[in-house]
Amino acid sequence: MYIAKHPTFSATPTLLRRFGSQLIKSTVLSASTSLRVLALGGEAFPSLAVLKSWRGVGNKTQIFNIYGITEVSSWATFYKIPEKFLNSTLKCELPVPLGFPLLGTVVEVRDTNGFTIQEGNGQVFLGGKNRVCFLDDEMIVPLGTMRATGDLVTVKDGEMLFLGRKDSQIKRYGKRLNIEFVQQVAEGLQQVESCAVTWYNQEKLILFMVSKNDVVKEYIFKELQEHLPSHAIPDELVLIDSLPFTSHGKIDVSELNKIYLNYINLKSECKLSGKEELWEKLQHLWKSILSLSEHPLKVPDESLFLNSGGDSLKSIRLLSEIEKLVGTSIPGLLEIILSSSILEIYNHVLQTVFPDEDLLFSKNYAMKRKFNDINQEEISGKSLPQKSVLTLSCDNELAAFISVSRGSQILSLNSEFLTKLGLGSSARSSDLISQTNIQNVTSLNPPALTGQSKDPSCVAEVSHEGTSVIEAKKMELHVRWRTDTGKCVDASPLIVISAAAKSSVTVYIGSHSHRMMAVDLYSGKVKWEQILGGRIESSACVSKCGNFIVVGCYNGLVYVLKSNSGEEYWMFTTKDAVKSSATMDPTTGLLYIGSHDQHAYALDIYKKKCVWKLKCGGTVFSSPCLSLIPHHLYVATLGGLLLAINPATGNTVWKHSCGKPLFSSPRCCLQYICIGCVDGNLLCFTHFGEQVWQFSTSEPIFSSPCTSASEQEIFFGSHDCFIYCCNTKGHLQWKFETTSQVYATPFAFCYQDCSNEMLLAAASTDGKLWILESKSGRLQSVYELPGQVFSSPVVWESMLLIGCRNNYVYCLDLLGGHQI
Repeated sequence: MYIAKHPTFSATPTLLRRFGSQLIKSTVLSASTSLRVLALGGEAFPSLAVLKSWRGVGNKTQIFNIYGITEVSSWATFYKIPEKFLNSTLKCELPVPLGFPLLGTVVEVRDTNGFTIQEGNGQVFLGGKNRVCFLDDEMIVPLGTMRATGDLVTVKDGEMLFLGRKDSQIKRYGKRLNIEFVQQVAEGLQQVESCAVTWYNQEKLILFMVSKNDVVKEYIFKELQEHLPSHAIPDELVLIDSLPFTSHGKIDVSELNKIYLNYINLKSECKLSGKEELWEKLQHLWKSILSLSEHPLKVPDESLFLNSGGDSLKSIRLLSEIEKLVGTSIPGLLEIILSSSILEIYNHVLQTVFPDEDLLFSKNYAMKRKFNDINQEEISGKSLPQKSVLTLSCDNELAAFISVSRGSQILSLNSEFLTKLGLGSSARSSDLISQTNIQNVTSLNPPALTGQSKDPSCVAEVSHEGTSVIEAKKMELHVRWRTDTGKCVDASPLIVISAAAKSSVTVYIGSHSHRMMAVDLYSGKVKWEQILGGRIESSACVSKCGNFIVVGCYNGLVYVLKSNSGEEYWMFTTKDAVKSSATMDPTTGLLYIGSHDQHAYALDIYKKKCVWKLKCGGTVFSSPCLSLIPHHLYVATLGGLLLAINPATGNTVWKHSCGKPLFSSPRCCLQYICIGCVDGNLLCFTHFGEQVWQFSTSEPIFSSPCTSASEQEIFFGSHDCFIYCCNTKGHLQWKFETTSQVYATPFAFCYQDCSNEMLLAAASTDGKLWILESKSGRLQSVYELPGQVFSSPVVWESMLLIGCRNNYVYCLDLLGGHQI
């Protein structure tokens, strides 16, 4: 090779890669090469692992990282790679510094405010008295002009370490990402000869790869998952024969975009031959994305994506891959992926792609026939009476009760009962009140049954505004009772305290076993149990009169059950699964609920009719939220829309597109509405629809926000494994690191011992329950349940209720703290 005969050689790393690692090793950087100096510049320098793979045994070539820009007449700094690094047999992931300024060159690193820094991250500026070039139409350049390079570095111990170009920094899934970092990791894989990464149309991360030998894409994805965070995994891997280059020896990004466009056009032309091929390719995608490629057996029909190792980001990738496979968008597919079996996903796709084909049989899917063909007699097995056995209306005398539901939502009706509980005259009928004002209600307090909380010292430290927080107290959690529901419990508990049964408080909760249950809070005794027509993920809601419980079901029905017996009073049919939880309007008694059929409904359960329905422009997964002043109903969709609706008419007052799916339920304060988004942002709006601020986490937010009693703090969890507290201006107050993703909604409460301390209960998906001080984020206790948790905790008095995926509903006693 002609290159190897020159004593020095300067090139871009990309240009050198064109020759292939084997040729570089056997000639350019062999033991017998005459090449004395190799200088690589113009692009990000290769990782040390790649550099060492290019060197033959015994090679003595000196290798330099050179850096500069045209604006200062090319090179400005240099760094010689130490021999000890090149000869080391140890795996080395250290970045290569940019090095030292050349004679007459001034190098500065400035932060975003333009100040020169000696440590930390910033942009490189280059200049010097004699380092001047005229650009474009410039006629005069003042002496000492410093040129912005657009290159970001971190300065550590006096060395500049390259982070990437400003225009290579993207925001993906709510987190900053440097695509050059993805490329460096990919090129370090053994099977990769050379590669390039592009941000196609600012929406897809594409990895182009020249492989050393025949390679399976799924294997590369599996390798990348081991070395990259989930937000950095490419959307697509495209195998090519060689990388395209510009005349300057750099990657030709425009040419790569053309290659990808041709690639997706070819894929869209490859029509599926039939439902058998669809089933086979769906199985292939499932195993590929979940890193199960080496598993020889087919995926069981009832496999659930989240239970098989999937998460929200992988689910979005599976959605994208399926839609690319079939060449069309599939409405409602994301929520099916997150909640249903692979067979149900297949049937859902099949209906779109091959509408005339028969569905594969599934006992779960059998319930998902055309929902408007289902009648009430079919579901219940008997004809329902047209009139209620109880002659009730909104105008009847109201029962006195308090209901407690997820996110510290406490609804009180009848002030006389509240006064008896010690709430005082300030609490008014139909008020939403905070638990901080509720005093102890006399209870039986039987001894705890089993279990003990973990030692808090075993978990990660709390982070409070960047400083570590020392634990101040320790609380014990003991199981009071647990009740077997037959299958996973993803719904959250509803607690109802009634004046009519002073010694009894009831917990209402449903499960995937189709069972809806009423359980005595103190004893754990099942009061009644009703089998509904499908899985229950919706949390129950109590009617204004207190005599009914309302709950949605996977079979598309909204069930109204008598709260004292579980007997069916009325069923309302939607056209798809109902996972949304109902919200009751205490001023009118209307119930509002969403459905996967993309509608929100207002139901008058006393007249057994739908008052209005509104098409919301996307699946309604989360629960509606009601504001009394102004009188607005807020509904969020998986299409990314947040809607404000007039509760009386069903007309849209305003709507805002958040851009990404909204699994989180909106939460109202006096001035604002907050909601979490899949892009990792907590968004805050006024009641007039103006976005006030957004608070960013590094992963999707499925958790719904919860506010403190004063409404000055907002609590929520994220898939980045943190529980956050921010104020009403969107400023971080503290964050606490858990051991897994946080899907559930936190619950703020007052622990009614002698201190009346304000605490926060939260759950992570790995089954851990976390009790934190709500003001500081200090850990009080952690308790681990024997299964995954997607249910949200609810606290009443000193008892915590929560559902678990080991099929049980748990009631745990919170037992007093002591100094440690």
